[in-house]
Amino acid sequence: MRAIAYAIIALVALQRLFEVVYAARNTARLKQRGAIEVGAGHYPLIVLLHIAWLAAIALALPRPLTISWTLIALMVLLQALRAWVLVTLGPYWTTRILTVPDAPLVSRGPYRFVRHPNYLVVVAEILVLPLAFAEWWVAAVFTLLNAAMLSWRIHLEDLALKDRRGLGEAGAAAAKD
Repeated sequence: MRAIAYAIIALVALQRLFEVVYAARNTARLKQRGAIEVGAGHYPLIVLLHIAWLAAIALALPRPLTISWTLIALMVLLQALRAWVLVTLGPYWTTRILTVPDAPLVSRGPYRFVRHPNYLVVVAEILVLPLAFAEWWVAAVFTLLNAAMLSWRIHLEDLALKDRRGLGEAGAAAAKD
């Protein structure tokens, strides 16, 4: 059972690594187009938070270990939702806060329903994965740390995008023409 748990954790770590590589590629392209980064100082803390979260899950696996396959299935569903976000944003998806002046905000896909769908996925993942292994304290500690981090990050992102909020609707209409 422990080998299965470690494999699941490793898959999540690999997925995060893929995202960092994909995001770095998109970040470089966006900066070439004149994108402005906001809040770069907190980015290493986000990376550290995610590494610490996965390490805590791996190190805290209880004995005896039981795996909630229902929660693992929920994690798979969350990955599908994350993929929807990535596909929707395409070349604009990054792990940093970047804004391209005069670019319309995305208002399709999951962005039709919520302003920050990727953050909702992250919140759920940070809670669900440790709970799948009955690690209540890991879920609680990292949910609180993530909530603090995301409240600051969302504040910064909303400030960075406030001047472009009105461009979302007009830009979406222009893109259809």
